[in-house]
Amino acid sequence: MKKLMISATLLAVSLPSVAADAEQGKAKSAICATCHGAAGIATVPVYPNLAGQQEAYLVSSLKAYKNKERNGGMAAVMQAQAAGLSDEDIADLAAYYASLK
Repeated sequence: MKKLMISATLLAVSLPSVAADAEQGKAKSAICATCHGAAGIATVPVYPNLAGQQEAYLVSSLKAYKNKERNGGMAAVMQAQAAGLSDEDIADLAAYYASLK
């Protein structure tokens, strides 16, 4: 158990840390606004609202789309959109949409 805790700690420390920047996320959100609305509130019922979503959920979802681990619905569209996002882009977008209440 102790070895597992040490390994987990070392892994966490060695992973690159991305400081999320909501202002940068806002600047990067123009393409998202096409479907999810300028303020993160979708005007079309098949698209989810992003405003106020949990930041960790948004990061997880975007990474899952990017890695083609999330399918169904509009996944093909989101996979294409997420494919070009860096980890920093994802963190910034998630911070921005989570900040909208």
